[in-house]
Amino acid sequence: MRDPANLPALLQSFFTTRLMTQRKVSPHTIASYRDTFRLLLQFAQKRLRKAPSQMALDDLDSSLVGAFLEDLEKRRHNGARSRNLRLTAIRSFFRYASLEAPAHSGIIQRVLAIPNQRQRRALVGFLTRPEIEALLAAPNRTKWLGRRDHAFLLTAVQTGLRLSEMTALRHEDVSLGAGAHVRCRGKGRKERCTPLAKPTVTVLKSWIREQDRADSKTLFPSTRGGPLSADGVQHLLARHVAQARKQCASLRKKRVSPHVLRHTAAMELLQAGVDRAVIALWLGHESVETTQIYLDADLALKEQALAKTNPVKGAPKRFQPDDELLAFLKQL
Repeated sequence: MRDPANLPALLQSFFTTRLMTQRKVSPHTIASYRDTFRLLLQFAQKRLRKAPSQMALDDLDSSLVGAFLEDLEKRRHNGARSRNLRLTAIRSFFRYASLEAPAHSGIIQRVLAIPNQRQRRALVGFLTRPEIEALLAAPNRTKWLGRRDHAFLLTAVQTGLRLSEMTALRHEDVSLGAGAHVRCRGKGRKERCTPLAKPTVTVLKSWIREQDRADSKTLFPSTRGGPLSADGVQHLLARHVAQARKQCASLRKKRVSPHVLRHTAAMELLQAGVDRAVIALWLGHESVETTQIYLDADLALKEQALAKTNPVKGAPKRFQPDDELLAFLKQL
């Protein structure tokens, strides 16, 4: 009978039974959790001077996990977001362990009680309409690559699909007739349909007609006919942003990533007066509250709200220096 406190057997069962068989998580999640436990076990091996295959569940107590998280910040220079993602993977394993090894609930609960680290939440980046137009004009549409890149960028900006969703699109995912839309499978294997605007439909019709290679079913293929890689998208976007900066000076101050195109689509909807609940459905968000970040970033909406208020009438007052003692304390 398997010892429930045997760490190697428990960890293998967590990946094969819990994640792959029962929950059927994505390969991205498997890879992220795998990397977390490789780092954790390597850290524990140095600290405990014990091979990972010889470890028990009790070896991974809250003090060791806490020291591991601190090591991620100090030695590997991970930020709060990366640190919290590692902790999420560890918590998932220990929740599974609480079912398989209930006798060790004390140690397990102390690990589960380790809090997330609060992280700085920056305003989301997005492109303005002149910046969008400059970016879409950058690809050389007299060449095949330029026409592919133009169609890709236009679809990304209009639909707000994630990078992985864009690169996975196939011809059968696109409907260009009445009620034109694109269908994709996003996070959590949830399918959703996103409508296409008329300019996007026109460009995609022309692009699909041009793809006469019978062996290519990918909507935006690489030069070899397969799906674009994440690095490939980053490269093409960087190339066209560099070109667009020559025509649009404001782009020189912005870092444009594929996810910025997704934020841009959300901001376009928000500025058009679309309800937050509809934007959440459009983007495939779990919660309407996720779209709050776009409200925070939209200065134009805040200025409109300000224009509707009655400004407080203030008058300048003569400067009065602080008391000497208070001034001394203020300088400390």
